[in-house]
Amino acid sequence: MTERHIVLEDIDPIVFYGVNNEHLQMLKSLHPKLRIMARGNVLRILGDEGEMNRFEENAEKIRTHILKYNSINEEDIIDIINGHKTKADAVKDVLVFTTSGRPIKGRSENQQRLIESFEANDMVFAVGPAGTGKTYLSIALAVKALKEKTAKKIILSRPAVEAGEKLGFLPGDMKEKIDPYLQPLYDALEDMIPAVKLQDMMDKHIIQIAPLAFMRGRTLSDAVVILDEAQNTTPAQIRMFLTRMGWNTKMIITGDMTQIDLPKTQLSGLKEALRILTGIEGIGVVELTKKDIVRHKLVTRIVNAYEAADKKQETG
Repeated sequence: MTERHIVLEDIDPIVFYGVNNEHLQMLKSLHPKLRIMARGNVLRILGDEGEMNRFEENAEKIRTHILKYNSINEEDIIDIINGHKTKADAVKDVLVFTTSGRPIKGRSENQQRLIESFEANDMVFAVGPAGTGKTYLSIALAVKALKEKTAKKIILSRPAVEAGEKLGFLPGDMKEKIDPYLQPLYDALEDMIPAVKLQDMMDKHIIQIAPLAFMRGRTLSDAVVILDEAQNTTPAQIRMFLTRMGWNTKMIITGDMTQIDLPKTQLSGLKEALRILTGIEGIGVVELTKKDIVRHKLVTRIVNAYEAADKKQETG
């Protein structure tokens, strides 16, 4: 009788084992000639060499499935072991799956344009109103690149603009003061990467989230870099950010021109960048509209109401 150890890398072993070890018990019943024990992310297998090879192949297929879809059920395991396609495999044009197994993909014409522009260009500007999926879809593209190993890291940034409250009066150290500005980025990542794995990636700096000011002096290589809320950058800030671009790097810059929190006398860096850079080879510009809003239906009505109020004020 021989022994072999299998390490479940890049996934949460709890997903592999199942609730109350249901998946593990199923695998044991499907491989009755083996003795299978689990501790942490390591499987200890004892038994016949040929049977162990078969189990190791199945375990790798299951691990790959979990890495791609973030979930698995007993029906999936049976399909994988029998060499059949799972139901998840039948879903087309998916970027990544959420931790609950929901597919993330372009849900409108302009969202699909954003995906295609990212594939065709090294730098993409995605501009549009709230709720059009700019940030969420951009992070999904970055997570996909990381999973497919076309990028080694994800770097997410936002300008920490003081909207209503001064940073100096907020409680805590600098990280605690800045984190609320970055929370939407954390939220999107937590939706796409299991919590344990996400924390590990952040500890290893594979995923980095930082305010724009922390980008100065860096060269960002082998990464997908996202600048969110770019309408709140100054011309000097966005110029500094764009010139951080290194080898094998893609950048996505998102913004909403209707939500500029800068002083009225200050020109938005995003507005100036679009004026200067539109039409340059390798740079894509995608404009999303109210038709692309994928949040609650009230968001569309709210956007419409504010636009009408703005026009009335301009003409009045």
